Amino acid sequence: MEIIKEILINGSALYLKKHQTIVISDLHLGYEGYLEKRGVLVPRFQLKDTIVQIKELLNKFKVKRVILNGDVKHEFGKILSQEWKDITKLFHILNDYEVIVVKGNHDVILYPITDKKNITLVPEYRIDDVLFIHGDYAPKLDKKIKTIIMGHEHPAISFKEKGRVERYKCFLKGEYLSKTLIVQPSFNPLIEGSDVMKEQFLSPLLKDLSDFEIMAIYKEKVLNFGKLNKLRLKL
Repeated sequence: MEIIKEILINGSALYLKKHQTIVISDLHLGYEGYLEKRGVLVPRFQLKDTIVQIKELLNKFKVKRVILNGDVKHEFGKILSQEWKDITKLFHILNDYEVIVVKGNHDVILYPITDKKNITLVPEYRIDDVLFIHGDYAPKLDKKIKTIIMGHEHPAISFKEKGRVERYKCFLKGEYLSKTLIVQPSFNPLIEGSDVMKEQFLSPLLKDLSDFEIMAIYKEKVLNFGKLNKLRLKL
């Protein structure tokens, strides 16, 4: 499904047809180790599932570039041993492609790995009229930028039916300073995300979501629920 012209939604990722570029946000590699440190034991499937999904994207599309749009790792203050192993494996899988890492707020100490692997680490990245930012700060914009793609907030939407609540990751599409703004969900299979119907997001780009379109991911489908303000009236 095209979220805008030439940009496709595929699972939790985006594919820019014209630029042969895959965009993935908020991997939070090492999240399982973070949970275990806090006494929460979870099966270690995150990296395996992540690599399977990425390989599927690489096989499905013609790709020359992969953009990791912030929060590649989870721990703020240091690189955990699991993070080092997982990120190194990921970069090995992407060895044949140009890899750009947009620094997220969790990536304060990521440079020892990116430097060692000769991976480009930048605060933001631009291709023609598309700007990629993580979303934790407001970027400087010029007239040539038409589209902003960000992550950071892990958007999702919840529905209640027969006493059971189901939550689905979703994309948001709206405007910021007259630019088209697209917000990606987390690529991490363990992170469901923050409910756009209830949560207040922290990004300075997302002060009011009322006019944003909600595009939820359901299995292999993308379901467009329209604008948030109209959806609130229905539920």
